Amino acid sequence: MSRRIEIVEVGPRDGLQNEKTLFDIDQKLEMIRRLEDAGARRMEVVSFVNPRRVPQMAGAEEIMAALPHTPGRSRIGLVLNLRGWERCVAAKCDEANVVVCASDGFGIRNQGASVDDQVKAMADIVAVRRKEEPPITVTVSVAFGCPFEGEVPEARVVDIVRAAADLRVAEIALADTIGVADPWMVRRRVEAARKAAGHIPLRLHFHDTRNTGLANAFAGVEAGIDILDASVGGLGGCPFAPNATGNIGTEDLVYMLERAGFETGYDLGKLIEIGNWASDLLGKRVASSVARAGGFPQPQPA
Repeated sequence: MSRRIEIVEVGPRDGLQNEKTLFDIDQKLEMIRRLEDAGARRMEVVSFVNPRRVPQMAGAEEIMAALPHTPGRSRIGLVLNLRGWERCVAAKCDEANVVVCASDGFGIRNQGASVDDQVKAMADIVAVRRKEEPPITVTVSVAFGCPFEGEVPEARVVDIVRAAADLRVAEIALADTIGVADPWMVRRRVEAARKAAGHIPLRLHFHDTRNTGLANAFAGVEAGIDILDASVGGLGGCPFAPNATGNIGTEDLVYMLERAGFETGYDLGKLIEIGNWASDLLGKRVASSVARAGGFPQPQPA
């Protein structure tokens, strides 16, 4: 196969936001630089949230100020509201990823707003964006299930996707924020979202909470998705979701895809090294299987 799958690295943001060990600004910058050296070209590096609520995300402006603009690389900032958008623009992020939760229960706990309020906030952000400002992508969180309300109706996810598409955002992601999806559900939701999104590209974001993350990524690729999120080492989790665990590991996803013949542009060996580096800083082993086992074994000399 020569089909390319784009992997958006989310380790510096989603990967760190639920860790008890706080990385300082220099450590976050080192992580970003190592990941770019390993092949990351789109990366979620900061979150414009209140650091009192999510102290792991403090220092967003300082991090962006230390990252010179580099052609061919996109540093993404997470945005929840108009204030976050203003900070994202001022910090000169290359992209803004606006989050809309697909349930009131999660939205109120995560960002203090109902689904309707978040959809309005998304529209308000698009309305004030000027042509020279960062492109806007939208992530529909808890698109496959909510820790507080249980099942999330497909129709509600489709409505949010359609609202984002009507605003002509650059890309729309479906996020399995708490890791409850299964591959068959992924295929159905991708098909429904594609009809609502029209020509706008779709992206998928999976957590491996119940060991289905890679299977869901496979289902997404089989359904025609070409953009997937992942976090080095399998780091991650949401501080507002009970028992939250990490994203699918970037090295696990790269191994699976490249073993099958897809192109990702990542250096697997360097990703494994980053996972080991993160393990040392965190004082624990990262969750990624490939970080522990390594890549495909090389033949040993006789």
